[in-house]
Amino acid sequence: MKQALAQAKDGRLHILGEMAKALSAPQGFSEYAPKIETMQIPTDKIREVIGSGGKVIREIVEVSGAKVDINDDGQIKIASNDQKAIKKAYDMIWSIVAEPEEGQVYTGKVVKLVDFGAFVNFFGKRDGLVHVSQIANKRLNHPNELLKEGQEVKVKLLGFDDRGKVRLGMKMVDQETGEEIVEKKEESAEG
Repeated sequence: MKQALAQAKDGRLHILGEMAKALSAPQGFSEYAPKIETMQIPTDKIREVIGSGGKVIREIVEVSGAKVDINDDGQIKIASNDQKAIKKAYDMIWSIVAEPEEGQVYTGKVVKLVDFGAFVNFFGKRDGLVHVSQIANKRLNHPNELLKEGQEVKVKLLGFDDRGKVRLGMKMVDQETGEEIVEKKEESAEG
């Protein structure tokens, strides 16, 4: 009996040794295995992500190809077999919930020209007004003297008005580099 058990033990150890050689490195996941990523958003932004009648969330699902679940506490689960689909859905949601920072320079697109300025889409789906006085360092009668709809521009977020509307400026940003133009103060020479 002892001899039979010893032979069985040797056999098991030999088999396990051969299996260990074949599985020496961790294999990871298949590229087709489903993946889930979670993100947390403020609860007051849930309505914006879902949209009226679920319009926004349906668009995110259709465009990205990922499955998106939103909990009442603001936790969002994004699932797909494709990592690119998860990233696309994540980026779309982030563009809705992220808040632009005052003083930052953004690249945007002119969406509408009006007598008093230009509306620029600059942060995901956010639009802001560049008042005609903030377009250039010279007087303009109408924004169409320098801008046209669809034109890409660099804008600085100046702040928000009393109704929460975004105020943007262009004249303080170099339109080529996107860097802020610092006004040089002339020093008077005293003699």
